[in-house]
Amino acid sequence: MPDLAATIVIIARERDVMSMLPAYLQGLGLGAGLIIAIGAQNAHVLRMGLECQHIALTVSVCILCDVVLIAAGVAGMGTMIGRNPSLLALARWGGVCFLAWYGVRAWRAAWIGGTLTVEERVAALDPRQALIMALTLSLLNPHVYLDTVVLLGSIGGQQAGNGKLWFAVGAMSASVAWFLSLGFGARVLSPLFRRPMAWRALDGMIGAVMLVLAGTLAFAAQTSF
Repeated sequence: MPDLAATIVIIARERDVMSMLPAYLQGLGLGAGLIIAIGAQNAHVLRMGLECQHIALTVSVCILCDVVLIAAGVAGMGTMIGRNPSLLALARWGGVCFLAWYGVRAWRAAWIGGTLTVEERVAALDPRQALIMALTLSLLNPHVYLDTVVLLGSIGGQQAGNGKLWFAVGAMSASVAWFLSLGFGARVLSPLFRRPMAWRALDGMIGAVMLVLAGTLAFAAQTSF
């Protein structure tokens, strides 16, 4: 009997994990699509990695800002959305439109092409200056709040039960993996990021992920009525 009870518990836990996997993967895919882009923050992290200046500090600040904003977005928006069915419907269809627009935008970027460039020479920064620079590029960008608090928050807030937590963990995982790779792998990744074809391929994949997520969200919105 004890063995049977233990087996039942293990099976129940495996089912819980499998049921939450879609939420985690959705958060991971959406988070990666929003974070991986040609922008000032990513260029700064790459530059600091190439110069071997305060890499751990810069990467940690970027990750911490993302984690806090994602958690605040999913928790806050999730609570607000859960109390209002009309707001839930608005968030769902708003998310569908935004994801579809973002997917088309990524495909347009793939068509045009681009590179992530950094300055060849950078003045040495002390730890305080490096901290201020990382915080400035992470928090004084209006798009970061739209991406993490509004978009990730509204979509993650629609998840049922522990799905909110797993969605947030997925989005946070994307941030952690990206900034660690970009900062500590800068010297290896820099030649790749200077190739327009690499960014075209990446933007093409991001566009596909966004459009698939838009379709999934639209299907969930229709079946809920």
